[in-house]
Amino acid sequence: MLKALKKMFGKSEVEQLATETAAPVKQPPAAPQAPAPSAPLNTEAVDPAPTRAEKPAEAKPRRERKPKPAASTWKLEDFAVEPQEGKTRFHDFKLSPELMHAIHDLGFPYCTPIQAQVLGYTLRGKDAIGRAQTGTGKTAAFLISIITQLQQTPPPKERYMGEPRALIIAPTRELVVQIAKDAAALTKYTGLNVMTFVGGMDFDKQLKALEARHCDILVATPGRLLDFNQRGEAHLDMVEVLVLDEADRMLDMGFIPQVRQIIRQTPPKSERQTLLFSATFTEDVMNLAKQWTTDPAIVEIEPENVASETVEQHVYAVAGSDKYKLLYNLVTENKWERVMVFANRKDEVRRIEERLVRDGVNAAQLSGDVPQHKRIKTLESFREGRITVLVATDVAGRGIHIDGISHVINFTLPEDPDDYVHRIGRTGRAGTSGVSISFAGEDDSYQLPAIEELLGRKISCEMPPTELLKPVPRKHH
Repeated sequence: MLKALKKMFGKSEVEQLATETAAPVKQPPAAPQAPAPSAPLNTEAVDPAPTRAEKPAEAKPRRERKPKPAASTWKLEDFAVEPQEGKTRFHDFKLSPELMHAIHDLGFPYCTPIQAQVLGYTLRGKDAIGRAQTGTGKTAAFLISIITQLQQTPPPKERYMGEPRALIIAPTRELVVQIAKDAAALTKYTGLNVMTFVGGMDFDKQLKALEARHCDILVATPGRLLDFNQRGEAHLDMVEVLVLDEADRMLDMGFIPQVRQIIRQTPPKSERQTLLFSATFTEDVMNLAKQWTTDPAIVEIEPENVASETVEQHVYAVAGSDKYKLLYNLVTENKWERVMVFANRKDEVRRIEERLVRDGVNAAQLSGDVPQHKRIKTLESFREGRITVLVATDVAGRGIHIDGISHVINFTLPEDPDDYVHRIGRTGRAGTSGVSISFAGEDDSYQLPAIEELLGRKISCEMPPTELLKPVPRKHH
């Protein structure tokens, strides 16, 4: 497959590396330098921003912000990481002290495989397309690259509020919020501003944030970004780095026409750096990559086959009418504390959650019907252990990074085998072990062969123990 990709883009990676030094990078980085602490980005309240045509030529004055005390005392020597064979350290790249300080705070001594490979290309200004699942560290890979680019290239003197220098487009609100959270942690000592545009949240509030300070890194869902762009509030002609995350999911969700409109507003591909990530390299994804990138490096990290190693997988053959009893008894009898339950449709998710709550289980649902503020609150409650069972659809559950999920239950088997891998990948993360239990009923057991083919092994079907099918006790109110 890699051969076909290389052929498609006309260069082998060996040739790419050989020509790397000869080819001028799009924006040759100067020596890394920290932004002057006395000139952080403006956070003053301002009158509603006029259109760009009415604005004065010079950038708005910047107000001094108190420097973070930790930044002055921290030194790179405080972040000692021994070289280890087969591992790449963040020290092995030329990253600024501010960025290294944030990486140290986050406790990342070594790069994940995708970080090591992607940064090897992107820090030299190259475009890249990466195949990687969530949970592989790809978000930090593109954020570190963006932050380094913005630190090495000073912002233009004439600069307006609604002009981001880096743009990250992701398909779901949860993913945008997660990326922005990671970006805030990594930009902690740099003075760079991170903003988010997502649907389902107060438009005016997002507009006020945009008018109050310069936007360095913008993370957005396609629809809401177009709203801002079409109203003349956000301008994309200054984008230096463009990231498209989960391109395959954007295709599935029908967002590509909107993404095309957005990309047309950014500088030509020869004048910006473009990074595209996808869990799968379908023909459609590769065609998009060809249109939007220039001679990209191709980085492939094997799918979550680790899931099959760290996740113990079970399939219970169970009648559709017994599925709820089995779920209730599994959770309550075993006193599980952090469980994700997946179902294929939003109405199924709602019904399962309502029954669990009625039967005294701390449960919540995550689907496209749940308002954004509630979704974020739900995820926080689940992360903190106040919610025991989170019931989700595939679209809503993708990209959830929560450690400590002990069990994943497939109430219904997914129609797409790839979704099975994504689902069980919510547990057994970061080297811990996890358990996945799938309920195969008369309506969905035919999905099993395709899942087994993708996994490359059989999963034996078991009958659930009789005690797990006992009736759910009725609650007396």
